[in-house]
Amino acid sequence: MEYRLTARRNDGIPVAMNQPSTTVAYGSVVLAAVLWGGSIVAQKMALGSFSAVEASVLRDIGGLAILLSIWWSQEGGALTINRADMGLLGLLGLGVLGNHLLILMGLNYVSGAVGGVIIGSSPVVTALLSAMLIRDVPLRAVWAGALLSFAGVGLVSVAGFQAAGEHPLLGSMLVFLGVVSWTLYSIGSRAIMARVSALTVNWTTLLVATVLQIPLLWTDRKVMNAGIGSVTTSDWLALGYLIVFATAVAQQAWLFGVKGVGPSRASVLGNLTPVAAIGLSALILGEAIGLIEMIGIGLILAGVWVVNRQTAERNN
Repeated sequence: MEYRLTARRNDGIPVAMNQPSTTVAYGSVVLAAVLWGGSIVAQKMALGSFSAVEASVLRDIGGLAILLSIWWSQEGGALTINRADMGLLGLLGLGVLGNHLLILMGLNYVSGAVGGVIIGSSPVVTALLSAMLIRDVPLRAVWAGALLSFAGVGLVSVAGFQAAGEHPLLGSMLVFLGVVSWTLYSIGSRAIMARVSALTVNWTTLLVATVLQIPLLWTDRKVMNAGIGSVTTSDWLALGYLIVFATAVAQQAWLFGVKGVGPSRASVLGNLTPVAAIGLSALILGEAIGLIEMIGIGLILAGVWVVNRQTAERNN
């Protein structure tokens, strides 16, 4: 059974699922990675006035409004999906929910720099899970790199940057689970984008994530208790960045890039995210960067290099 909205693009022509060029796809991934690096700092700042759930819900509602407007303008509301696609989009929405909410919750307990470094393991997590779930690369080609990167994550989690709370290990684990959630989203989204546009995948999965989070507002309040007047100007600006750049722009750019080059190759450029996050955390939040942090970053990058080299050799 198929479910169809009858409107079409403004010119009356159905939207074509054109494959983006490799150059444009890589450029989109780079843009997403850099914007997400800034989002780590923005999330950390927003948590000064908002609870994790409040920040996540407001971020997703704002991003959803922007994406729906763009979707209607570009595609005219044209949408044809079957029951299987609806089920897959629902599952992908759980990946968005896990990524947005778990990382915000984790940043309550660790610094923005720690969060950025852990997110730097995303390329290896993606390659590892891709090898296990869709077998696009052999598992034996990625396990050594995975161990190196996970060692780096463990190092910065246990003995790295100063924690911003009493439970740094819990915070690190929550951020890492947010990375896993996004990895599963990236892997699952590529298959459905052969039939549904990246923009449609973006707003439908964000809608699922938003709806599922709203009941959680009654369990995690800050602004709802203190009042809207308690929110500082800088925290409003941070939330605005999360809505416009980290959600609407970056997620769309990432999906566009994944459609063009696949999740494994796209994730390699995810190394720009922790670099941007660490630099901006030091510049804006005043967080220190020391020897242990650099060793952890080195291990993560070494793991990514090993995975990239092994998979490239097998593709040649």
